[in-house]
Amino acid sequence: MTFVVRTVTRQQYLQMDEEEKLSIDELKQIAKTLRKHIIEMTTAANSGHPSSSLSAVEVVTALYFGGFMKYDAKKPHMPERDRFVLSKGHAVPVLYAAMAEAGFFAESQLKTLRKLGSPLEGHPNLKRLPGIEASTGSLGQGLSIGLGQALAARIDKTGSKVYVVIGDGEMGEGQVWEAFAAASKYKTANLTAIIDQNGYQQTGSTNEVLDMGDFHKKIEAFGWHVQTINGNSMEEVVDALKTSESITDRPKAIVSKTQKGFGILPLLEEAGDMNFHGKPLPPAMAEKALAMLS
Repeated sequence: MTFVVRTVTRQQYLQMDEEEKLSIDELKQIAKTLRKHIIEMTTAANSGHPSSSLSAVEVVTALYFGGFMKYDAKKPHMPERDRFVLSKGHAVPVLYAAMAEAGFFAESQLKTLRKLGSPLEGHPNLKRLPGIEASTGSLGQGLSIGLGQALAARIDKTGSKVYVVIGDGEMGEGQVWEAFAAASKYKTANLTAIIDQNGYQQTGSTNEVLDMGDFHKKIEAFGWHVQTINGNSMEEVVDALKTSESITDRPKAIVSKTQKGFGILPLLEEAGDMNFHGKPLPPAMAEKALAMLS
């Protein structure tokens, strides 16, 4: 099922009655649908990063369907659109799932993930798929790209906002912190960074690979407004994004503490691998996962 998303201006959305907006329960239902898409497309491809995608579902759902992002799937290049940059590009199945539900392309295309000739590549490619705002996958670069887009939007006076989702593993990259410093200097209040802190990266837990300590305090020290939330709670994600909208004098960050593979955690535990990085669910496991989400 594809959800119909009304394209409205941000001011129109803010003036809508609460009952006109999607409820938390409706957003949770969309999140469940995105999780099903993620599992189905990665298992069909026999490739990809389902667990890395699953941790970010609530954030992506709220952004695309909660009224926080301005976009038109039929006019993906309209200048006044908001931008979404998935810096942790390997988690692109969550973005493809949201884009299909939002009407950027047919849901049937999801099963072409990573297939030869498909625009749904293993990492986002802006030259292949309208609606993708940045080609990512070389980790640590997304916030710099988002900062550039935010500054350009300010110069062009489009009113556009930019959201960047960053993996906690790539927070060890120096370029990320250069972008934090520059964004603070230029007071890019139309930029929001969301750190998907799921605790794992390719080779193990983030604390074991490189313990970066308290993200909240570090980012705050750069002059950003920072919130720390349970990123797998739709209620907390929506509240944090609302708060972020109210901050207009500096860049904003949300430290989104999540669980890798959220939604099918018992299956990962049963498999003895809570990281489950860079491998699809085998068909039998995928069938169990889909049953859990039904």
